Amino acid sequence: MSNFRWNFRSIVFLLLLLDILAILVFYPAKSQAELPKPDVSTTEVEESKAPEAVVNQTVDTSIPPLTSKKATSPERVTPVSQLLQAVPPTNKKAPNNAAGQVTSVSQLSDVLPTDWAFQALQSLVERYGVIAGYTDDTFKGNRALTRYEFAAGLNAALERLNELIATSTADLVKREDLDAIKKLQEQFSPELAQFRGRLDNLETRTAKLEANQFTTTTKLIGRAQIVLGSVLAGNNVVTKRPAPRNTTLQGSTTLRLNTSFNGQDSLSLSLSGGNIESLGQTRAGLLGTFEGRTADNSSITFARNTILLGGVRYRFLPNPDTQVNIYALSDGASEIGLSGPINPYFESSSATGANGISRFSRRSLVYNYGDSGPGIAILQKLGKQVQVGIAYSAPNGGNPTANNGLFTGRYLALAQIIYYSSNRNFRVAATYVNTYSPANTQGLSGTNFGPAVGSNLVNSTVAGAGTVANLYGLQAFYQVNSKLAINGWISYGAHRYLGRGDGSAMDWAVGLAFPDLFSEGALGGILVGMEPKLTRLSQGVNLGAGAGQADKDTSLHVEAFYQYKIGDNIEVTPGLIWITAPDSDANNPDSLFAWVRTVFRF
Repeated sequence: MSNFRWNFRSIVFLLLLLDILAILVFYPAKSQAELPKPDVSTTEVEESKAPEAVVNQTVDTSIPPLTSKKATSPERVTPVSQLLQAVPPTNKKAPNNAAGQVTSVSQLSDVLPTDWAFQALQSLVERYGVIAGYTDDTFKGNRALTRYEFAAGLNAALERLNELIATSTADLVKREDLDAIKKLQEQFSPELAQFRGRLDNLETRTAKLEANQFTTTTKLIGRAQIVLGSVLAGNNVVTKRPAPRNTTLQGSTTLRLNTSFNGQDSLSLSLSGGNIESLGQTRAGLLGTFEGRTADNSSITFARNTILLGGVRYRFLPNPDTQVNIYALSDGASEIGLSGPINPYFESSSATGANGISRFSRRSLVYNYGDSGPGIAILQKLGKQVQVGIAYSAPNGGNPTANNGLFTGRYLALAQIIYYSSNRNFRVAATYVNTYSPANTQGLSGTNFGPAVGSNLVNSTVAGAGTVANLYGLQAFYQVNSKLAINGWISYGAHRYLGRGDGSAMDWAVGLAFPDLFSEGALGGILVGMEPKLTRLSQGVNLGAGAGQADKDTSLHVEAFYQYKIGDNIEVTPGLIWITAPDSDANNPDSLFAWVRTVFRF
């Protein structure tokens, strides 16, 4: 086995070099796009991968850009996290505290001879008398100017000039000034005429666009992806036979409609469809396990190439410090934006989907027990550096049958507190989740209970018995500099198989991100961790491996990817996922699969 694993590392290293070389040779264009920031804000959109992606929507955050380029934000509904920096809008009118006309610039206490605009102010005050100060004898030259104030000042200046001209006050309005203005008008008349023509043309085109636009309040955002993938090594952990090595080319598309009714809210609907197959599921699929599950898989419970209404959510701000998300179909942990702020380079923003290749690389165990369904999530700002979030989701809340419904079926209740450093380059979050799944029910992820990543035992339940879990997670992120970031987490889950016994689950991971690697706007990522595994099980519980039998070995997840941007709307991300001791069983040979994702945004 040691020789085999040495060869494995050689294969991984060689394939990564080939991926990078291929991109640099065939796509040498310099990227113009920035890494998606945990923006909302977003920016706030996030439903991306179809159709399952809607189960993992994230609220974009206001963490400052982690690269030097400016990001383009497809939707601007301000989240609470962005309000940590933004100045809330106000309806209050500026006080009318202007003083009378000043006759000398020296009357303005905050205007000094060294100021760059001193001579201009001196001329306007002493020659034309069109400048007024404030009641405290200041000019407030650094204060922002409103359109109303500009119009009033311009009108006063024009009236004063007309008055001076009418009274023939030659000493104030000098003939050479008028001659200079006339000469400038004559010299620049062609440019002025051209400008007027361009302005008229622009007004015509704008009127045409407004007359034919889809809507004044709704934006249509599209995302399509093509994925080339193949299992390179590994067995099916159930049959113990080699998994097929077939190369596939698959894809998915999401169309999202974002509507704002007052500028401070957002109604989001997404239509999605695709045929990207999961390489494995619990005791099913090519590998017979969820370990190494990719982030792009279509929903297990829907037929391929079916167009689905994948997300329905209304988001609003009852006050500047509070954001409320009410959703008919989404995931509470994602709607509250819990993994995005902690793991921005792997999770990415809502608009772009995941950067990491695997589902595991995006988020810890504590976020993954949820499923798509109705619920509510609330974000609350506490000062400038602390944010609290709570959420309640019912994965089968739209199903009126027995053991389902909003309050009588499967649910997930979540609470989290996030601390941000003052310069926003460090953040840490503590999370608690309580979840319950009735016996014999199934969510859109195809599971009754469990994180839908990790070993088969951690995703298993006892037939005919409900399951309760209390989950605890600690996650952190640190931006070392503009070229390096570190993130990591550790999670613990306490399972109770009602009437049968208890079990324990754990996972952990450490990731390194390399912004602008080899090219501006590009991103490299490496992650090593242990996917969720069952570490302990009561003797009275049998989850398929025998009474009291938990996972016996440790399986490591090693992942590497390189994202290269071609302009603002296309990105190519090759990557590899290597799983040691699949299904937490050292008797299973290591598995390796390659994934090349190409994303188009429009």
